[in-house]
Amino acid sequence: MGETTNRRWRKDDLGLLAPLIGALICLALAAAPAWAGTGGASATSSDGTVSAAGGLVFSSPMRSAGATWYGPGLYGNHTACGQTLRPNTIGVAHRTLPCGTTLKIAYHGRSLVTRVIDRGPYTKGNAFDLTNGARRALHFEGANRVRYAVAIGSKRH
Repeated sequence: MGETTNRRWRKDDLGLLAPLIGALICLALAAAPAWAGTGGASATSSDGTVSAAGGLVFSSPMRSAGATWYGPGLYGNHTACGQTLRPNTIGVAHRTLPCGTTLKIAYHGRSLVTRVIDRGPYTKGNAFDLTNGARRALHFEGANRVRYAVAIGSKRH
């Protein structure tokens, strides 16, 4: 007992750690740009606005709109707002809201605070295109209706 070994790292050891390190990096990158939550704390004031974590205040009541999602086949391309689209990019595309407009998107009890990063969708009857990262955060599939609110003091409301 009390014996310690002075073990050296071998190349084989690093091969075993690489997947773990990669997974940790992916988790950190996926969580960093989003103010995502599963509802989050919010309060409604007497003027009908809704405040959320981070001091943002959103218009109330939330509106409803059609949404789709996009991404595969477009990764590596630049969005209309200047970002590079990646599989974990979190954002939304909208035809007319200015780039950088902050939105709260809600779907089936989950919500996500994100920004407009692109233009679209180009399918009739839909107001938003969610990036793949936003789709995963909301557990959104296919085309469906989402609820949304624009942050007061954002670029446009």
